[in-house]
Amino acid sequence: MKKILLSVILAAPLWVFGQGFQVNLQGQKQIGMAGAGSALALDEASVFFNPGAVSFLEKNSISGGVNPLLFKSAFQLSGSNVTENVKNKIAPPFEFYAVWGPKSGKWKLGLGVYTPFGGLVDWGDSWSGKYSLTSLNLKAIYFQPTISVKITDAIGIGAGFVYNHGEVDLQKAIPYDFPDGRSASAQLKGTGKGYGWNAGIYIKTLSDVTFAITHKSKVVTKLDGGEANFDVPASLRGAFPTGNTFNAELPLPATTSLGIGIPLSKSTKLAFDASWVQWHVYKELAFDYATNPPGGLPDTKSPRNYRDGSSFKLGINHQASDKFAVRAGVGYAFSPVQDGYVTPEAPDADRYILSVGAGYSFTSKFEVNASFFFEDVKSRTQKNLETGLDGTFKTLVYAPGISLTYKW
Repeated sequence: MKKILLSVILAAPLWVFGQGFQVNLQGQKQIGMAGAGSALALDEASVFFNPGAVSFLEKNSISGGVNPLLFKSAFQLSGSNVTENVKNKIAPPFEFYAVWGPKSGKWKLGLGVYTPFGGLVDWGDSWSGKYSLTSLNLKAIYFQPTISVKITDAIGIGAGFVYNHGEVDLQKAIPYDFPDGRSASAQLKGTGKGYGWNAGIYIKTLSDVTFAITHKSKVVTKLDGGEANFDVPASLRGAFPTGNTFNAELPLPATTSLGIGIPLSKSTKLAFDASWVQWHVYKELAFDYATNPPGGLPDTKSPRNYRDGSSFKLGINHQASDKFAVRAGVGYAFSPVQDGYVTPEAPDADRYILSVGAGYSFTSKFEVNASFFFEDVKSRTQKNLETGLDGTFKTLVYAPGISLTYKW
């Protein structure tokens, strides 16, 4: 019985990358258009959105930006009228891009450092779902060197190698109490790495309508030698050995996108992106512990059974003057998390996306861009099949952002 109980309480996910942790904050101009922009050669963020469009950028440039992200999630246990909220924590997704090469040439090189997955959530030590999770601090940082080539004056192709550096710190309560009444607890923390690629095609027609096809590969992120720390009563220390470690891996999904850019006028462009996120690769999350004492801590396999997700984004970019631009966007994303698998790490559901943005060029070389990104995640009442946590989640996401660009 103890082995079964330990298996259940330790099977909560280490890295949960649902749509709720798929961070759509990779470039300030595109963020201002709800994340659309794969078919527009707007700026150096094309390293992420479409490597094939990078060779169509007129100037070399370097930029850096940040989007302080506030994740506001609330939970109401079934049969209760008490609403529990996450603590106010701000996650700092960031992006850095550089593009360089011959200004009138057929090729460009690029570099991107960005955070496509991550999250920061703290429910506290005493909420009703504390045996599922108390807090999670998660980062996935991608490094992407890129090359882009113009095949013709109308077609560009590009590709980049991706290296992922991941960090995680997950904490939860364990259903055993100390003599003073506080709950036992577990902490799983460590770093991992993975590899992949990002490629795209950019096509420009005679009417200046542009098309894009991009594919970001699956990245299998492996964590070796993670720390498994337990604070338990003395009677349980044999089942939770000190200094234990674990290995785990998670396949981050591939994403295929189709984009179109439509010039409404000389100064106004419309962008539409449709993306298919291949989350079906995430079937289960397994922990392989270095030490498995008899009758104590077992290796665990936690089913996830994700389905594929998708999103649709529509944005507009209007150059109001030589120095000033405004942007806006709307979108809708379908959650990959099926009924019965919703967790407090990623209290996910289908969501609406709204955004606005603006840019100002101080000189021909210096430019600042700002955005505000908002997601309204639908309320979702669920009972988790594994942990039994039963109730309603409601989440709102707010992310203002700013970046500075230097061009030459």
